[in-house]
Amino acid sequence: MSGTDLRELSVDELVESFAAFALGQYEADLDDDIPEFTRLFWQMEAVEEELKSRAPDRRRALTLLYDHPNVQVRLGAAKATLAVAPDDARKLIEAIAKSGEFPQAGDAGMTLDALDRGIFKPT
Repeated sequence: MSGTDLRELSVDELVESFAAFALGQYEADLDDDIPEFTRLFWQMEAVEEELKSRAPDRRRALTLLYDHPNVQVRLGAAKATLAVAPDDARKLIEAIAKSGEFPQAGDAGMTLDALDRGIFKPT
């Protein structure tokens, strides 16, 4: 994906890219490859920002990933859609927090805590 202009991708291609980056994060986490995990985080953020910049905001398309078989993909999609689908995103984050699938369950729990304390405000 390096060198690709996100503005040239369709919404479906952006959703596919987001899922691929999240899957990469899952693998990087298993390998304790923090630099790769972080690099993929920023790529996911760039996809999210591109979807947000399209009128109307297209981040809702990431809700298609709520049923993805990989927990990292589901968590990333839920966090990215908190501003546009807050109730459904929160329910998914709550389910992941209760799932026992670590480390994503821990991340989900911290996200809920940050939301409840007002530290994290989705925009």
